[in-house]
Amino acid sequence: MEVAPHCRMGTSTVRPLGKANTVPKPQRGRQVILAAVIAFLEVVALDALLFHTALYPAILDPDSSTGLFELILRREQKAQARGDPDLVATLGNSRFAFSPKVLDQSGLNRPYRLRAAGIAGSNARVWYYMLRDLDPARRRYRAVVLAVDDYDDEDRGGDPADDVRELHYVIARLRFADALTFAGSFDDRQFQWEALRGVILKGIVFQEDIRAFLAHPAHRIQYVQLCNRNYAAWTYDFLDTTRNMVGLKIDWDTLKVTFPPSADDDQRGSVNSFLAHRPDAQTGRLAAYRRTWLGRIIDLYRGSGTKIIFLRLPRGPIPRPDGLSVKLTSSIREMASRPNVMLADEHAFDSLEHPELFRDGMHLNREGTERFSVLLEREISRLLGPPDHAAAVR
Repeated sequence: MEVAPHCRMGTSTVRPLGKANTVPKPQRGRQVILAAVIAFLEVVALDALLFHTALYPAILDPDSSTGLFELILRREQKAQARGDPDLVATLGNSRFAFSPKVLDQSGLNRPYRLRAAGIAGSNARVWYYMLRDLDPARRRYRAVVLAVDDYDDEDRGGDPADDVRELHYVIARLRFADALTFAGSFDDRQFQWEALRGVILKGIVFQEDIRAFLAHPAHRIQYVQLCNRNYAAWTYDFLDTTRNMVGLKIDWDTLKVTFPPSADDDQRGSVNSFLAHRPDAQTGRLAAYRRTWLGRIIDLYRGSGTKIIFLRLPRGPIPRPDGLSVKLTSSIREMASRPNVMLADEHAFDSLEHPELFRDGMHLNREGTERFSVLLEREISRLLGPPDHAAAVR
């Protein structure tokens, strides 16, 4: 049997298999890199479509930190639509609790309307991004009130700049342009990378929420709609507990605590962590964090008609002695020297610092909140004076 011409040995038609189609290694490497870049850009584009728009944030779990941030933002944006020229935005954490309903029922002459834009567990970095999107034109509020535990800077064990929880609060508000600045605001390289990756690919941050949504999509959508309809009324009508800390005693020399007989774990834990703790090393980290993020809030309103007011919250059911920790700086007082920045009376709420007005070691109870609301209204009105509607912020 004859062999086909192209297979005959010894002829010019026989070639080593695959030789003609071999791609040079440098070119093959470039093709792999190009394919990887294209794939990455496709992932980024898909992530941007889903998570850098209002598409997915609209169905976030309202009970998550991100979802709660978005609920508060939407509630306050709707409140702005009423056109009141004398709004005052307040920002803080769960310790900054006042009752608009109590104020509405108080019969007080109220020249200003206080709105709560803070969120439990938050700090100044979160407040900055809330205000940036809540008041983009910087002219909606007569004042912005920022509540802090102390005008002096007392460092605790951790670095406030490395609180990565703040990424989860504000992730829906972060833009591609924020990636380097936001990531660079963390001190630890691991958190810098986590923040940078999260801003670029938000789906990584949302992954737990996405899994929960896919498990019960219909229930999530119904719950989101329910919260959107009722959240403003729920927060307006909220009544705090009447529990108190009567019976609490602290020996400041030994830091020995005598708790009320009925004290639960939350009450014990809050007293130990917030009041009866030993002094920590003073590193200057809190002052640096405050100068950065409170400073950026002040800069947001530079040249506007909006005042920035710092306010010291009631210190607790039994105030921690001032001399127990050596506080080296007072960044809040430093910033108070800047234009449009004011300090509330440091002792405006001393009358509330009693065990019967606190539900745990750091939070006011119902009666405490009611009293605080009235005192807060009076202090803000004292600082701002009568409204000048001719110069009102609009």
